[in-house]
Amino acid sequence: MRLWSTLRGSLWNILGATLMLAGVALVAVNAQSVLDFNAVAAHHGGRVTDLGHDATPQAGQHGHMVRVVAVPTVVEAPRDPEFNLSANTPVLTRKVEMFQWREVRIGNSTHYELDWVDHWIDASRFDDPHGHANPAQFPLSSQRFDAGRVQMGGFRLSSALQHALPGLAPVAPDLAALPANLAASFSRHGNYLQTSARADNPQLGDIRVSWDEIPLRTTTIVARLDGDRLLPAPDAADGQGYQVAMGDVGVLELFPDLPTPPRAVMASRVWGVLLTVLGAFALLSVRRRVLAVTAQTPLRTSRWNDLLLALGLGVLSASGVAGAVWLGTDNQYAMFWLALALAGGALAVWQWRCRH
Repeated sequence: MRLWSTLRGSLWNILGATLMLAGVALVAVNAQSVLDFNAVAAHHGGRVTDLGHDATPQAGQHGHMVRVVAVPTVVEAPRDPEFNLSANTPVLTRKVEMFQWREVRIGNSTHYELDWVDHWIDASRFDDPHGHANPAQFPLSSQRFDAGRVQMGGFRLSSALQHALPGLAPVAPDLAALPANLAASFSRHGNYLQTSARADNPQLGDIRVSWDEIPLRTTTIVARLDGDRLLPAPDAADGQGYQVAMGDVGVLELFPDLPTPPRAVMASRVWGVLLTVLGAFALLSVRRRVLAVTAQTPLRTSRWNDLLLALGLGVLSASGVAGAVWLGTDNQYAMFWLALALAGGALAVWQWRCRH
C-alpha cells in the first residue's frame, strides 16, 4: 500500500511537471511564432488586415496595412489636351516615335536602317553620318496623363499605386476629335496616328503617335491606409511598401516570404496559462497528501487556497516566459506580460504565506 502511494505520488509529480512545461512551452512557441511573422510583415510595411472585396473605410483602420480587392473606378478621367483624347483609365500614356536612321552594329560590321524610334538619335555620332542625317528634334514628346481620382471600393489610390496598376492596352484614337491643325497633319492607321500618307511607306522624319491605357479589371492591392487613401508604406524595409496584382490574390501569394500566420493566438495563450496552472495544482496536491500522511506541518488552508496558489504560480511562470520572449522586440507588449507575471507572483506569495 505504501509502495502504491509512493508510485501514485511520483506519477502526479511527473504529470504536474509535464503540464507546467507544456504550458510554458506553448506560451513561448506562440509568442515566438507571432514575433517571427510580425518581423517579416514589418519588412513589407506591417501586418496586413484583409478587408476583402469593395471595402470602405472604417474606424480604427488608419495607419494599417490593408488588402483590398476591387475593380478600379475612374472618377476623374485623364486627358491628353494636345490631341483632345480622353480615356476611362487610371493612367493614359502617349508614345511618340519618329522614322529615323539608326546605326546597327553586328560584330565588326556596321549598317544603317530606317526605323520607328521613340527618342531622337544624333546622327552626327554615327561612324558614317554621310547620307544618314536625322531631323534636328522631335516635334512632339511622349507623356503620361494621370486620372485625377481613382477609387478601389471606398478608397482613393495615390499616384504611385495608380502607376503600379498592372496591364497595358492600346487606345484607339478618335480622328474626329483632333484639333484642326493636327487633323490636317495626321491620318489614322489602326491604333496609330501618323503623318505618313501611307502606313506601309513612311518617310524620314514622319511621326507616329499611339496611346496605351491601364485596363479596368479585378485587382488586389496591399498598401498603407491614410484616412481614405491607399499609399505605399514609407517605412517599409523592402523599399516598396505595397503590392499590386491582377485578380483576387491572397496575402501569402503577394508576399511569398511570409511564414504561415499563427492561428488561434489568444486560445493558445489561454491554454498555455491553463496547462501551467493545472500542472502547479497537481504538484501542490501531491505535497498536500505527503504532508497529510507525515503530519510534518499542519495545513490551515483548503484546496481552494491550493488552486489560488497554483493560479499565481502558473501565471507567474507562463507570463514571465512570454515577457522574456517579447522583451527587446516589442517592449510595450513585454511590459504587459511582465506586469501579469508580477501579479501572479504576488498572488503566489500571499497564498504561500496563508498555507503556513
